[in-house]
Amino acid sequence: MVSEIGPGLLVLVGLHESDTDSDADYICRKVLNMRLFTNESTGRGWDQNVMQRNYEVLLVSQFTLYGVLKGNKPDFHVAMPPQKAKPFYESLVDKFRKAYRPDAIKDGVFGAMMKVNLVNDGPVTMQLDSSQSSKSTNEETGKTIN
Repeated sequence: MVSEIGPGLLVLVGLHESDTDSDADYICRKVLNMRLFTNESTGRGWDQNVMQRNYEVLLVSQFTLYGVLKGNKPDFHVAMPPQKAKPFYESLVDKFRKAYRPDAIKDGVFGAMMKVNLVNDGPVTMQLDSSQSSKSTNEETGKTIN
């Protein structure tokens, strides 16, 4: 066993060849602040984030998220190449640890074949794409980013 968490979020991280530090910042901020959990004090749904609940986060590198089928064969040409992806992924893990509690952020082994078990409570599955952040309004400042 490499890593395990209790209640929290399993984040499958796909890195695109064009991802930058600002993409990593966006993903870190969004994952930690998504209000996915019920506030047990008020019963209000979709009210608390992983940090407010004191939950954990398990990050797993997953280059196949950028796979497309060419006929019947998968093609991963838009995924970040491993020699660039490994240090980028490690810096993303560090961003999460600096933004939250280091002991609450776990990760797998980059590039390894892994068996990942998940109990999907809800179930809730969200898809975040940092490339969409540049086309929408920046929620923190209310300004449009182009």
